[in-house]
Amino acid sequence: MAQSLNPDRFLQAPGPILDVRSPGEYAQGHIPEAIAFPLFTDAERAKVGICYKHEGRDRAVELGFAIAGPKFAGFIAAARDLAPDGQIRMYCWRGGMRSGGVSWVLEMGGFRVSLLAGGYKAFRGWGRAQFQTPKKIVILGGMTGTGKTDVLHALAAQGEQILDLEGLARHRGSSYGSLGQPPQPTNEQFWNQIAIAWAGFDPERRVWIEAESKRIGLCRVPEELYQQMDRAPVIQIERPRHERLELLVEAYGEAEIEKLIGATERIRKRLGGARTREAIAFLERGKLAEAFDLILYYYDKTYSYDLERRQVPLHGVDVAGCSPDEAATRLLQKARAIWE
Repeated sequence: MAQSLNPDRFLQAPGPILDVRSPGEYAQGHIPEAIAFPLFTDAERAKVGICYKHEGRDRAVELGFAIAGPKFAGFIAAARDLAPDGQIRMYCWRGGMRSGGVSWVLEMGGFRVSLLAGGYKAFRGWGRAQFQTPKKIVILGGMTGTGKTDVLHALAAQGEQILDLEGLARHRGSSYGSLGQPPQPTNEQFWNQIAIAWAGFDPERRVWIEAESKRIGLCRVPEELYQQMDRAPVIQIERPRHERLELLVEAYGEAEIEKLIGATERIRKRLGGARTREAIAFLERGKLAEAFDLILYYYDKTYSYDLERRQVPLHGVDVAGCSPDEAATRLLQKARAIWE
């Protein structure tokens, strides 16, 4: 008989995780690393739901078996490819009939199945609770173009714990942030990814997070996490303006000019009409450094305002001429001098 586990135990149990909900539900959000293993297609799920509403539970169950029954042999074969050792984890929306039905089939095929008690809904509640768990956050600050993301990953390479929100959101966090990036995840999936990462951090060690606003493109940082970030101390990397412009040209130099112009138009109101027109004229002539020099007026002003608003301890580190690895080393030296 399948064992039912709470989210903490379920996530630590052996075996691949199968999500037996419909493809549409999976696309909206799922446990990271879970494999889509739908009992029903979206259309089949809708058909069973309509039957349940109009004809009752028994008829819906009967219809469900009629639809899924021919798939059972395929489920066993597919599961065997995914879990040769016979260990499987599985969930549906609320830990009900869909996961129960598929687990019964797989157990008949010789698998040992662990079910998520309460299903995906329980996982979502567990994830929200993770955001309220305090960690020793250090905010990696620095004005636009200082190379914070590269330094963040250099910190990880040196053994530090990091939460790369921009990486999870697939967005660099500005009007230009989607350029060269794959499509963003749903906000639901963004939160799922953060929850798994947050739960995995050692609470006795610091976690570095890049300074962010509440929104990263279309994704929203969970409010409980953002409040922790807002109260955390900041170590700010500082580079001369010419290095910042070089890094920005390196980051966006391959982007289509029309997309750069479109991103610039989106901040026209904040940048100002004259600066916007001048920046666009530079972009049209391929003078990216000159354009970004004007655009930094808005981003530097916004960053400075946010620091003043936060009123938290701020520690500057000069990383002029430094590679990301060298900058990370300087940051760690500063952090140890302050807190160790």
